[in-house]
Amino acid sequence: MATEIKVPTLGESVTEATVSKWFKAVGEAVEADAPLLELETDKVTMEVNAPAAGVLAEILAEEGAEVEVGALLGTLSEGSDAAPEPKGVSEPEGAVEAVAPAAGPATDVVVPQLGESVAEGSISGWMKKVGDVVAADEPLCELETDKVTMEVNAPVAGTLIEILETEGTEVSVGAVIARIGDVGAAPAATSTPKDAAPPRTSTPVAAPVGVAGADMPMAPAVRKLVVENGLDPNIVPATGKNGRLTKGDVLAFIEGGGAEKTDGAPTATPKAAKPDAADPREDDPREERVRMTKLRQIIAKRLKEAQNNAAMLTTYNEVDMTAAVGLRNAYKDMFEKKHGVRIGFMSMFVKAAVQALKDWPAVNAEIDGSDIVYKNYYDISVAVGSPQGLVVPVIRDADRLAFAEIEATIGDFGKRARDGRLKPEEMIGGTFTISNGGVYGSLMSSPILNPPQSGILGMHKMQPRPMTMPDGSIQSRPMMYLALSYDHRIVDGREAVSFLVRVKECIEDPQRLLIEV
Repeated sequence: MATEIKVPTLGESVTEATVSKWFKAVGEAVEADAPLLELETDKVTMEVNAPAAGVLAEILAEEGAEVEVGALLGTLSEGSDAAPEPKGVSEPEGAVEAVAPAAGPATDVVVPQLGESVAEGSISGWMKKVGDVVAADEPLCELETDKVTMEVNAPVAGTLIEILETEGTEVSVGAVIARIGDVGAAPAATSTPKDAAPPRTSTPVAAPVGVAGADMPMAPAVRKLVVENGLDPNIVPATGKNGRLTKGDVLAFIEGGGAEKTDGAPTATPKAAKPDAADPREDDPREERVRMTKLRQIIAKRLKEAQNNAAMLTTYNEVDMTAAVGLRNAYKDMFEKKHGVRIGFMSMFVKAAVQALKDWPAVNAEIDGSDIVYKNYYDISVAVGSPQGLVVPVIRDADRLAFAEIEATIGDFGKRARDGRLKPEEMIGGTFTISNGGVYGSLMSSPILNPPQSGILGMHKMQPRPMTMPDGSIQSRPMMYLALSYDHRIVDGREAVSFLVRVKECIEDPQRLLIEV
């Protein structure tokens, strides 16, 4: 009796997904709850596990196919008899059948959770090679994302019998990247050395009928749009994973006037050649060309996305730091002696920001589709510099913490960021961000939003400037420029300006922080 494999519930308001990868092949035995394939939606990447033990008898939805909740993905048969291959699927030429380890079942090494809104990372290096004996929790490889560089540890002790993804490969959360067998187990025949090409490639799919030059598999809904509108898929900009064309790509191309429907003949203008391909830049012997790290590439991409997707605006003010400086100087010795940490300005600004967020909750909210989600908690992200780039760990429930607890938390974040020991979960769920460019000497800047947050406060260099006092006298005062970047789709100008004024008032009169006014 065959057991059906179906698309599970994908989440609220999510009705379809894309099959991004199959972990098992037809005829391969699987255990109950073992990962079979990976699905992608616009919100999450998730695995579909085997509903029962058996043999994968049929694959009905190939990689790249769009499927709806409840759709049939494949079937499992009982026993160990090999099942016939699904229609339209052929084994790639030169493929080698995997040889099972010598003793005991293998344990999969999977990509762990990488952080909020981070679905994939890049393998920057393997620390072990096939055949090495590893201990439980021993580092196997290193992953890079736009927020953190982290190690993937061995889930069990044993022998590394197979490496499935090589250095430089992009992998999704939950993907199997290696396998560990019992100590002394023989390496699998398909194990991949560090410098070899990845063996796990998508099954070749023939170009769809009526579409010329399609070199990537297309989902049925995408193929239908392409054929109906007489488009050449090679000239439609693709934003899907691994360069796949999505339904949104085709609709955006059509709405943008990129093509007009004809009698089946593509009429879109051919894609212009890349400037660097037509006129390659000549290297100068006085220059040095260094490839961007994957981390830096992802940071660049996400910063640009923040600018493109949000109606970002920045408002400025300045704060007189005289009272804050006086408070710190008066109590810094007693504070450090009692709490073991130094009192700084960051804890004051965190407390001031929390007070302002309570008064202007839209700055602490986010947009989710057509809804506004107001956060009744205050998890403040603080931008911290590290050798790999800027990271943004989160101070949880900052409104409930004392000044000393905030200073200790920030100090710990900074130390572990420099050592590369921050955890992905420590950078998830912030509601508002504070960035202190003043530590690097910045006098004025416009910080970029940290999506999906709607506001970020920028602190800058404190320096003495002549200021006219209420009595008409001119005095030298320690002044600091403040900048609040906000998403104008959710935060109005009145709210943004009032928020920044409230922060200014709390810093210029720190007693307000004690009585929360």
